[in-house]
Amino acid sequence: MAARVFACVLAEDAGQLTSGELSERLRVSPAAVSGAARYLIQVGLLVKAREPGARRDHYRLADDVWYEAFGNRETLLRRWEDGLVEGMALLGPDTPAGRRLEEARAFFAFIRAELGPMMARWREHRRDTGPGGAA
Repeated sequence: MAARVFACVLAEDAGQLTSGELSERLRVSPAAVSGAARYLIQVGLLVKAREPGARRDHYRLADDVWYEAFGNRETLLRRWEDGLVEGMALLGPDTPAGRRLEEARAFFAFIRAELGPMMARWREHRRDTGPGGAA
């Protein structure tokens, strides 16, 4: 449901929708929209806002939504790495399964190390080209 709500807001020209509009467009209950929107707000993909004088809340995309979605993953990647290390200790590093876990751990360590510099390059690119600009 969260993916459907996110996609609906993303595809909306106005860039924002009320809970009622989402419920109607997706043909789901307001409770389903509320739960999905709460999750999307928690992970930083949507923002709940109220326009001055309006009585209804709107859900809109967070500023720099893609940057935020990817930029705050270091903690998650570290947690995955730690879990893989624990798994390797249980299975043994010289077993086929242990070697697969080590490969996954090395991959996540590489991604985590590259994420910061990559995000800095994106900021420079965005500054140089502007939103939606091509290189």
